[in-house]
Amino acid sequence: MAVLVDQNTRLLCQGMTGWAGTYHTDRMIQYGTKVVAGVTPGKGGRTHLGLPVFDTVAEAKQATDANASILFVPPATAGKAMVEAIEAEIPLVVVVTERIPVLDMVRVREALSGSKTRLIGPNSQGILAPEVCKIGVMATPRAKRGPIGVASRSATLTSEVVSQLTSVRLGQSTTIGIGGDPVHGVGFVDCLDLFFKDSQTEGVVLIGEIGGTEEQEAARYLRETGLKKPVVALVVGRAAPHECRMGHAGALAAQPSDDADAKIKALQDAGVIIASSAHLVGATMAEAFAQRAA
Repeated sequence: MAVLVDQNTRLLCQGMTGWAGTYHTDRMIQYGTKVVAGVTPGKGGRTHLGLPVFDTVAEAKQATDANASILFVPPATAGKAMVEAIEAEIPLVVVVTERIPVLDMVRVREALSGSKTRLIGPNSQGILAPEVCKIGVMATPRAKRGPIGVASRSATLTSEVVSQLTSVRLGQSTTIGIGGDPVHGVGFVDCLDLFFKDSQTEGVVLIGEIGGTEEQEAARYLRETGLKKPVVALVVGRAAPHECRMGHAGALAAQPSDDADAKIKALQDAGVIIASSAHLVGATMAEAFAQRAA
């Protein structure tokens, strides 16, 4: 069973008529995702990729009963687009745009408070329930249905880990890209809670990196609740210099607690199994499953 998405997900795309929106919406449709509409201000009433285009999210939702949205909107206007989706009460909003101004994201977080919306991203590769629903820009050829939930701050490493899991015959229930920007929506704790409650997810992989407190918050949650299922983590950036941004806007070790070693120690202390290298995540999870069955 997937989390957050399923065969009943009805997706609209904010920014569908642009190049990126067109390309990735077409790929989502080909994968089998039920895309029902696009939203581009000023282009309402047209069709694109055989789908209706609306001026506002509220109009699109009313006409199509959409229950999810993905944003292909430039950083300068992405915050406003997110708030529009939140105010339209779209249950799930996925944002692939990266480096959105932090102040805009603070306003988005305020809009999320008490709302009916769950935000994934920004700077997220999206959500994938293999063979069921794809909302995002991730590669899919190596993804297979199975029992492992994956939550990640890195799109590239997600593709690598998914391939490894499939190679050891451990498919994925859902992969969730929580995003690499410093202020974002759903985090590791939310993902762990969802995966622990899902009866068909039997193990979880966390892919972390330097910067922020996601890994420490996950460790604190696991110490409080206990490991209900095997959890394997990969934390990258052990050689990253301090006070130097590394790729993602949120990948910045500004203080000792932000570095990879501190995050690894926190997770280990909570009982998480640490993959010693990026190429060993699949094998580490396979070993955890074998020990559980013994």
